Amino acid sequence: MSQPVTATSAEFPFKISVTDAQLELLRKKLDLVTFPDELQDAEWRYGVPLPIMKRLVARWKDGFDWRAEEKKLNDELPQFTRDIEVAVHGNLTIHYVHKKSTLETAIPLLFVHGWPGSFIEVRKILPLLLQTSEDGNFPSFHVVAFSLPGYAFSEAPKKSGFEAKQYGEIGHKLMLALGYNEYVTSGGDWGRIITQKMAQIYGGKHVKAWHTNMPSLGISPTLTSHPILYLQSLIKPLTAVEKAGLERSKWFNTEGRGYFAEQSTQPQTLGYSLSDSPVGLLAWIYEKLVNWTDAYPWTDDEVLTWVSIYYFSQAGPAASTRIYYEITHSPGGLSALGEKPPRIPMGVSYFPKELIIAPRSWVRTVGNLVFESEHSSGGHFAAYEKPNEIVDDLRNMFGRKKGKNGPAFGVVSGRNGFQPA
Repeated sequence: MSQPVTATSAEFPFKISVTDAQLELLRKKLDLVTFPDELQDAEWRYGVPLPIMKRLVARWKDGFDWRAEEKKLNDELPQFTRDIEVAVHGNLTIHYVHKKSTLETAIPLLFVHGWPGSFIEVRKILPLLLQTSEDGNFPSFHVVAFSLPGYAFSEAPKKSGFEAKQYGEIGHKLMLALGYNEYVTSGGDWGRIITQKMAQIYGGKHVKAWHTNMPSLGISPTLTSHPILYLQSLIKPLTAVEKAGLERSKWFNTEGRGYFAEQSTQPQTLGYSLSDSPVGLLAWIYEKLVNWTDAYPWTDDEVLTWVSIYYFSQAGPAASTRIYYEITHSPGGLSALGEKPPRIPMGVSYFPKELIIAPRSWVRTVGNLVFESEHSSGGHFAAYEKPNEIVDDLRNMFGRKKGKNGPAFGVVSGRNGFQPA
């Protein structure tokens, strides 16, 4: 039987340190690249354009300084590893970022990433969340962001059946090990699925509220399931923003979802290409970085840093795709998440270039929705694209402003994010 992790579990400081041999092998593989041909009028309709790939590969091979980027990540993000035991799956060494606010009563926040993201997504919001407010206008947070098992520098599961529940178990036991018996969560992509599962399992006693920037899963309210929402939907037509969201969802389901079919059915087959070919990995991820964001001005070095974390990951890039198979093949699949709506407070940030954007009445069937915020720009990687907006939403949800409490103010006992009165 799995034993609970305690605050005395061993924690080890961690620094990213890719070996010279790994860097040399990458360079050799880039030297041997064979590019495909391309139709004259292809542009982005067929995938990443050939001229862009040639430019990125040339930069990766000659000019991109991984050592400089590695140092920046190590300097900016306090990183650690810790062994966490998962029921049936045994111990896994988990990599995570953890930084405490100078304010002891700050709110413990667990940030959970997805694919093709990583712990790097917390990079921009971390310093903002740690800030304290002398005039009491916003709360401060203690921040934890772990690399999902099989991602970056976390060990990958060795057995099949590692589903949303197990990822949630990792996150929960990590928070307990760090001394946070009560905490709140925020996540997008698989991070949204995992934090929703955590809200279902640990909500109330440990998880006190959850926030997401990917409000994609919900059901159309019916007269029997959600009578008030159903009647409201009959009276109130969809807004222009909601109609645009449905169009975005239609695009994703018809033009952008091919990767999902492959990763959720035959991830091992795809894994040979992602593991052996850095150019293939670059194209596979870069396509999403462009198509899933809202005209975000990616620099070449940003892209290459993002992809290099996958290429140099402990388990290799193929391990990161198995989450699709495991969760979609779990009992009930993704739809099972809606069978037990969490009762704890839920907050949602809406961004127009998210992948699937349900009408607001659908989102309100997911849980106890107490906070909603609409944004005029931004996409799937909201914490990275729009860090100020995400942080403002978290502050407004959990804080207080001008004497008015946010809808989830004070949910964590003794830690409301402000100086004690």
